[in-house]
Amino acid sequence: MKEFFKMAFATVVGLFIFGLCSLFILFSVAGAIASVSDTEVKVRPNSVFHLKLSGVLVERSEENSMAILMGELDDKQKTIGLDEILASIRTAKLNDNIDGIYLECDALFAAAPASLMEIRNALLEVKEEGKFVVSYADFYSQSCYLVASVSDKVLLNPYGHVIIPGMTIRTVYFKDLLDKIGVDMQVVKVGTYKSAVEPFINTSMSDANRLQLTALSNSIWTNYKSSVADSRGFTSEVINQYADKGTFLENASAAVAIHLVDSLVYRAEVKAILEDFVGKDDFKLLTLKQMTKVRSTTKYSDNKVAVLYASGAIDGNDQTDMDSEQIAKELCRLADDDDVKCVVLRVNSPGGSAYGSEQMWHATTLVKSKKPLIVSMGDYAASGGYYMSCAADTIVAQPNTITGSIGIFGLIPNIQGLTDKIGLDFDGVKTNKLSDFGDVSRPLTATEKVLLQNYINEGYELFVKRCADGRKLSVESIKAIGEGRVWSGLEAKRIGLVDEIGGLDKAIDIAVEKAGLTNYMVKEYPAKKNLFTKLMEDISLVKTDIVRETLGKDYTYFKYINQLKQMSGAQARLPFLLEIN
Repeated sequence: MKEFFKMAFATVVGLFIFGLCSLFILFSVAGAIASVSDTEVKVRPNSVFHLKLSGVLVERSEENSMAILMGELDDKQKTIGLDEILASIRTAKLNDNIDGIYLECDALFAAAPASLMEIRNALLEVKEEGKFVVSYADFYSQSCYLVASVSDKVLLNPYGHVIIPGMTIRTVYFKDLLDKIGVDMQVVKVGTYKSAVEPFINTSMSDANRLQLTALSNSIWTNYKSSVADSRGFTSEVINQYADKGTFLENASAAVAIHLVDSLVYRAEVKAILEDFVGKDDFKLLTLKQMTKVRSTTKYSDNKVAVLYASGAIDGNDQTDMDSEQIAKELCRLADDDDVKCVVLRVNSPGGSAYGSEQMWHATTLVKSKKPLIVSMGDYAASGGYYMSCAADTIVAQPNTITGSIGIFGLIPNIQGLTDKIGLDFDGVKTNKLSDFGDVSRPLTATEKVLLQNYINEGYELFVKRCADGRKLSVESIKAIGEGRVWSGLEAKRIGLVDEIGGLDKAIDIAVEKAGLTNYMVKEYPAKKNLFTKLMEDISLVKTDIVRETLGKDYTYFKYINQLKQMSGAQARLPFLLEIN
């Protein structure tokens, strides 16, 4: 027994020492990371910002916990934040020691047209300051070329390609799969165009959905062609012919012939071209990571313009989704903060929970009652994303933002066919007629279907009223452009759902003007979490990073399956897995 206690005591002491050592190592790593991230980068004269467009584009960057823990402290990021890109381009524009931007295009995933337009417009502002933009790629994807086309020189690998095949919108349909496994998706919805439920009940697009997506893709494609044509000095028809004839699959000289590309060079030859633009052979390239550490020229002010980021599916189960409770709390806090003179709500969401959308809508009305509230729409501000936006004083969207989708739906699966196949039976007792409402082991009764449809109808009427009140339009006029139909930003402005075309900077300018500010500073909310905070708060964040880093662009599909499993309540969201190429 004596030996047992000695061994037990030794084990406890050993575990205690191990725990102390682990904590010491963790704090040391966190301290080292903090010291690295806080190191200021000084910009010497004749510097060039080297912006590499590579990885998965996200609305707002965060510390990549897995990359840091695995020691990947170089500039090979698998995710790249739109906010950091825009802030760094702005720094390059204002810093006298930076002569221009070298844009290197690689594989950029999840880059929706609105985000690309935001980057493109920021680069145009750099050129307006008299600075140069030069781009290079082994091949230009259609997405990256929209950005690169603003360049003073577009450079391409002699055996590369400019891949511009045109616009495609695709939706994945699951009906045949569900039929095979014996699952019947019971659908209730409001809106002729509310196509989010179609993947579960159809094998192809309905006529109404085809109509709206054709109009949407044509609007985005027209904007793409005109933007590229304006930058490259030819007509939009040149792009159409290039796409229709499959010229994008011909050799690189075909792209030079129509002035999509200026020169065919190897990467090693780019340095000499940059030297010509800088005027010296001694210049320094600054990476995106370095640019984020350049001292800001913003001066402190008590007058704050708050930019609140609200991105992701509303109340989804993924760490990257939007938490409506958190956003509502932030809005209420900003409403009560006397130092915050105006609020810009940056919305990038395809929608989600109707309950969460209503909570955030209410919070926006509290802000609006006390100070100017401007909405800046990103890639998506549709369905629930529009719901939370509609009360704003001014709504700003990119021409190719996807918005609207004013409609609501609900889904209850019936898995009786599956359980019959595998030999499962169910039995039970209940106290009331509808106690087992929502039981997935059986189909809905006629009474339940009526009650559920009334529930969805009530949610739709409320959604429409919120939009009508916010936009100062009649309920009838909102219903005429509602019905779940999606619109591009340009079309949304034409029909009154959007006020101005532009990006986040324009939204901030409008907010400043409405607040009557001359001296102010822009502050972003919610505050970003560093690695140490993320690890201490929730280890599941690391799990999310692992999955996202492993799956890359396919993470969207994994996330969708998880959302489908946990979806509950009325939903105000876009069609799932809407891919725009």
